[in-house]
Amino acid sequence: MNPDLTRMPAAELAARIHSREVSAVEVAQAHLDRIAAVDGTVHAFLHVASEAALQSASLVDASLDAGTAPASPLAGVPLALKDVFTTSDMPTTAGSKILGGWRPPYDATVTSRLRAAGITILGKTNMDEFAMGSSTEYSAFGPTHNPWDTTRVPGGSGGGSAASLAAFEAPLAIGTDTGGSIRQPAAFTGTVGVKPTYGGVSRYGLIACASSLDQGGPCARTVLDAALLHEVIAGYDPLDSTSIDAPVPGVVDAARLGASGDLSGVRVGVVRELGGEGYQAGVQNSYDGALRRLEKLGAELVEVSCPHFTYGLAAYYLILPSEVSSNLARFDAMRYGLRVDTGAGAEEVMAATREAGFGPEVKRRIILGTYALSSGYYDAYYGQAQKVRTLIARDFEAAFTQADVLVSPTTPTTSFRIGDKVDDPLAMYLSDLATIPTNLAGTAALSVPSGLAEDGLPVGLQVMAPALGEAVMYRVAAAFEAARDAEDATPLIHRVPEVPS
Repeated sequence: MNPDLTRMPAAELAARIHSREVSAVEVAQAHLDRIAAVDGTVHAFLHVASEAALQSASLVDASLDAGTAPASPLAGVPLALKDVFTTSDMPTTAGSKILGGWRPPYDATVTSRLRAAGITILGKTNMDEFAMGSSTEYSAFGPTHNPWDTTRVPGGSGGGSAASLAAFEAPLAIGTDTGGSIRQPAAFTGTVGVKPTYGGVSRYGLIACASSLDQGGPCARTVLDAALLHEVIAGYDPLDSTSIDAPVPGVVDAARLGASGDLSGVRVGVVRELGGEGYQAGVQNSYDGALRRLEKLGAELVEVSCPHFTYGLAAYYLILPSEVSSNLARFDAMRYGLRVDTGAGAEEVMAATREAGFGPEVKRRIILGTYALSSGYYDAYYGQAQKVRTLIARDFEAAFTQADVLVSPTTPTTSFRIGDKVDDPLAMYLSDLATIPTNLAGTAALSVPSGLAEDGLPVGLQVMAPALGEAVMYRVAAAFEAARDAEDATPLIHRVPEVPS
């Protein structure tokens, strides 16, 4: 195995493949070898598609050898796909026993776009069941471990995708973000994670958690790599009724512009309500340092207030369970997935299947959501939460009249130990305190590593932008990343300890 191939940015790998310096098959094999070496410890993958990945890579090589232009700027580059997107040639479980071994009859639009771009799909990554969780401990197939410290969580629900990047098992990954499930794992693993504008990436074939909140997005080790992947998967899809029929923001050009390191004229809004009391000292210190770095790059810092953000967590945990209660009603043992045959009637079979197939966190949220939607309580709970959602969206609108982007720490703490919060749902929910407002408003945000805390674990800087305002968000993040790496002797991602085999 050539270790350099597993540690190169996706953009560099693509350049070497397209110039024929290295073959796509060699690159895919290097990553498959890496998975074989470390994934027994990390457990980032639920399914590794070795044969299909090598076949996909060989098609890229044959096309390039024939003189055909690459199908995309990332053709031949390997990727890890969160196991919530349907794939016709491999299982899709959403991390749940109720879908154990299920092979969908169709590809998600994201899957189709990856294939059309010539990207090599290595396999499907572990996740909290039906994307409900902040640690990947709620997977029915066991937890994923954080490569920075394998006694700690990689975040959730997309911990498998983030961990695969930090463990150098894949240079690119896809996640989904319902309340922070791309950004929080990115912060915990020292990687880059992007939640695009709601409707910016098709949800067709994405197994729903909460339909008004779910959004697929790119995960990578650098801002430019995330931007390149963003442009592959984004864009209008008539198969998704919530898809935005508008041009994809020019995020690759913006990332390249940002890497020049000049943020003159960019107004950065510092959100008063996201930081300070309740944030781990090392997280707050890293954030304060990030603000100083942005100012050195020429950005103008402006304090903004978003007073209704403090109610975001409560509103989210009424809206999300309500939509979960509705969406997960389809898993009824009658059409696909697990079926526990009790020998009794349909209602008994359905009840027994859902009892056996759903994990504790999914059951908790179904119960909460069903209660919030029940007669006599709908207006008091779900209706009020939707009003708070509107107020949060208005907070964003007001803040973006004062600033081009908003910033905050991505998470209040660094990664916590496996088992520490799994029996304390409220403590787990608080991990998404800073990320939830963006999902409620449908706007865009990303997490870029800001450094290491006093415990030696990564910290993320969250950069938020208006709807379809991803370009300026990528510009700011790329400028910050370039300045951070210029100041440090070793790029942050290369400080990950070697994972024991």
